[in-house]
Amino acid sequence: MTWEEAVEWLRGQPEQQVLVRACYFDDPLGEAAERFWNSEEWKAIAALLPPASGRALDMGAGRGISSYALARDGWQVTALEPDPSNLVGAGAIRMLSQATGYPIEIAAEYSERLPFADATFDVVNCRQVLHHARDLQQTCREIFRVLKPGGVMVATREHVLTRRADLDAFLQQHALHKFYGGENAFLLPEYLDAMQGAGLRVDSVMAPLDSPINYFPMTIDQQFVHCTRPVADRIGRPLTNALFDRRNPFGRFLFNRLVAAINARDNTPGRLYSFLAVRPKDGGI
Repeated sequence: MTWEEAVEWLRGQPEQQVLVRACYFDDPLGEAAERFWNSEEWKAIAALLPPASGRALDMGAGRGISSYALARDGWQVTALEPDPSNLVGAGAIRMLSQATGYPIEIAAEYSERLPFADATFDVVNCRQVLHHARDLQQTCREIFRVLKPGGVMVATREHVLTRRADLDAFLQQHALHKFYGGENAFLLPEYLDAMQGAGLRVDSVMAPLDSPINYFPMTIDQQFVHCTRPVADRIGRPLTNALFDRRNPFGRFLFNRLVAAINARDNTPGRLYSFLAVRPKDGGI
């Protein structure tokens, strides 16, 4: 099966419609893209970016939901997407751009060989992209090359392993890998070594429960309940809510410590991490 055929199969399964919507595979595509732009995930990503006043590369753009969000925010967007599919590739992006009126340029190439001059982009956005790289180190070198000095790379929802031996367990539980065989995951140090080895300065590493970027489709409120449930089971929900009230500094401190402890214990194969990295202005790391 191709990726397009796998997604088409998923869309045809009545019991998978919640997952279809969560992955923004539903139609009309314009409505799915607008829903993504309004999501807590995108708001958290946009908060990591500089003011929208330049060029952005949406790498591995898929059907274009991030490209749309970047363009809607005011970026001059190029979508890198080698798949020509009208459902999950460049064809879909082209139709989305035409239907919404937001201009999106499309480049059909892979991440290991970006067809752009050095220092072209202010932002490189990679949503669920790096774990698909055939050569992670070369992909990161190319990202560094096309970023302007001071430019920002955001890589979000990347699958992480604790041990290389956990890869098979992750692939077996993935909803679509058994059909098209295109999923992968890396160790956290492998991501960091590739980015830093390329010359990027990694400014933020977000673990699974650190940001709605990773824990979507959970909402912020659902994440709070999920993280505090063991405490609430012991002391009750009202007292737990008061103890971890994020509106006050002490409650926010306690909640952040709780989240950090949960993240530290999480060895789930393929769990999601996100990264913020910068090409230093002075060329140093």
